[in-house]
Amino acid sequence: MNKGFMVVFDGSNGAGKTTVINEVEKYISSKGLDVVLTREPGGTKIGEKIRHIILDPSTPEMCDMTELMLFGAGRSQHIQEKIKPALQAGKIVISDRFDAATFSFQHYARGIDLASIMKINDLALAGFQPDMNIILDLDPVEGLKRVKSRGEGLDRLEDEKLDFLIKARNGYLTQAKAQPERFVIIDASQSKTAVLSDVIKVIDALIVKQG
Repeated sequence: MNKGFMVVFDGSNGAGKTTVINEVEKYISSKGLDVVLTREPGGTKIGEKIRHIILDPSTPEMCDMTELMLFGAGRSQHIQEKIKPALQAGKIVISDRFDAATFSFQHYARGIDLASIMKINDLALAGFQPDMNIILDLDPVEGLKRVKSRGEGLDRLEDEKLDFLIKARNGYLTQAKAQPERFVIIDASQSKTAVLSDVIKVIDALIVKQG
């Protein structure tokens, strides 16, 4: 395989992104291909520090624009330091969330105007975009139950009200409808086996396309 590509897994909290990503990594590696796992916010030393600031539940006073710009700052570092070098080396990059999450959470859920979102995101991306966004779609009510069942504390975004999470979900669905060439919706309420089967079909198609 000569050309790397990037797939983003995104969607509702509790939809099973971590489980799916780990299984996809095993699948791709079994084909002898190099995989780089990463996440947003995070992915780099600087990005992980930004992640801690963004998700820290002890800072509920963080204003919406500060949050947006922190995401943008982390994304810029992420692309330049980690993503682009991996792609140039012919590797497959799998990211837990990316810029579609910013539109869903900061625009559709927070209500920040689209022009501001696009300005910050365009600066961070500098013309870059992932090859595919796989949205694991789940009713936020069920997603919240799953998150709480982990027995762990909720981060600042997971602890948002249900209405916020519903708006974010609708944001993903709206983006997918507007850009079907860049988004695939997977029903995350299915069994783990069914979800993985649907996801692998998308991954296989990308491998063939980029091979």
